[in-house]
Amino acid sequence: MEIELIVNMLARWGHLLFGITWIGLLYYFNFIQGGYFKSATPEGLTDAKAKLAPEALWWFRWAAMFTFITGIFLLYGVMKMGVMNSYITVGALLGTFMFLNVWLIIWPNQKIALGMVEGDAAAAGGKALLASRTNTLFSGPMAFCMLAGPHFSAYGKTMATSATAMYVALAISVVLELNAIFGKQGPIASVRGVIVSSLVLTAVMVAVLEML
Repeated sequence: MEIELIVNMLARWGHLLFGITWIGLLYYFNFIQGGYFKSATPEGLTDAKAKLAPEALWWFRWAAMFTFITGIFLLYGVMKMGVMNSYITVGALLGTFMFLNVWLIIWPNQKIALGMVEGDAAAAGGKALLASRTNTLFSGPMAFCMLAGPHFSAYGKTMATSATAMYVALAISVVLELNAIFGKQGPIASVRGVIVSSLVLTAVMVAVLEML
């Protein structure tokens, strides 16, 4: 039993550290690097694409991988203990979409955009940016849901969310993910827009889960 508790604590610790690295780099790409790429000199841009961006993307994608792996381990424990709830379900889905976006959309298209492999750099860059912006959009509600899942009860919440509310929240997540694959940036095109949209989406998700 003590070994199980130690392993669980190590998984939580690792999940937090990997998650900080992943989301920190996500925000760096969206809030800092993108702006620099637009204003950099041709020489600076070439150097950054050849050296800085590939290194940052290595840390980014593997941080996402290990955040996901430790998250799956923790999710299994939650389900085993029978304490699964709607907030954890929605947060886990958003986190899973974010992980898949990194490995299936952002990384393959960034390799093309950075000239690491052959392809249409402009089109690939647009696809990678939309998926990255969507991950930034998801990061706010994902973090809130993952924190609310185990801790809202400490503030007097019963977590008695209806199945309908959970399905509506999940449907919103799926629609937004489909937009990340097939749609357009819309209001999340700018840094300010994606920050505001993430906060609004968080409020919408909480309202749905608490009021429906």
